[in-house]
Amino acid sequence: MKIRKYRVKYYNFFSHFYDGFIALHSKDLQQQARNFLISTINPRGDETILDICTGTGSLLPLYAEKVGEKGRVIGIDFSSGMLQVARQKTKHLNNVLLVLADVAALPLGSTSVDAVSCSHAFYELKQETATSCLREVKRVLKKDRAFFMMEHEIPKKRFIRFLYYLRLLSMGSDRMREILKDETRRFIEVFTNVGKVVSPSGKSKIIISRKNQKV
Repeated sequence: MKIRKYRVKYYNFFSHFYDGFIALHSKDLQQQARNFLISTINPRGDETILDICTGTGSLLPLYAEKVGEKGRVIGIDFSSGMLQVARQKTKHLNNVLLVLADVAALPLGSTSVDAVSCSHAFYELKQETATSCLREVKRVLKKDRAFFMMEHEIPKKRFIRFLYYLRLLSMGSDRMREILKDETRRFIEVFTNVGKVVSPSGKSKIIISRKNQKV
């Protein structure tokens, strides 16, 4: 519980600088990644899209435009600070709903959403939280719909790859080995239909976990 409170405080504080940090270091790369995710999900009019660990909500306006006035976009995060920034980005959008909640216990009805996304945040979840999150994602998804988890592909440049490994190591040596050896294993434990696509640039990947019709 103390660790979770610390993480909430950290992200509440970081929310004041997050977008500026991204713009300074990788704005173009982030936009390419978002476009890749949007094109892979291909949101359509009147659908309900859920973005978990939404952070400052950078994806939400893009989803809102795709689903239109008859659709709905839900952004969930456990950081009130992050959601305050997201609220400024989406306050003019009537089809966006922001929710302060734990992804391990989603406050949504079963089979209520058409797609779930998570961008560069799922690996930050603790192992037990990640497993509970996947079960909750499967529960809220409509049948034959999917969870799209986007992350960085292993970088080719040596120094950037070193930083990537440091990030994974910070999650724990066991988690690092799991991600590098077989990152789809955790998803297969919950979803039987799991695949992976890599962006044209080779810098991003999306693990697609589909909820089968009979499940």
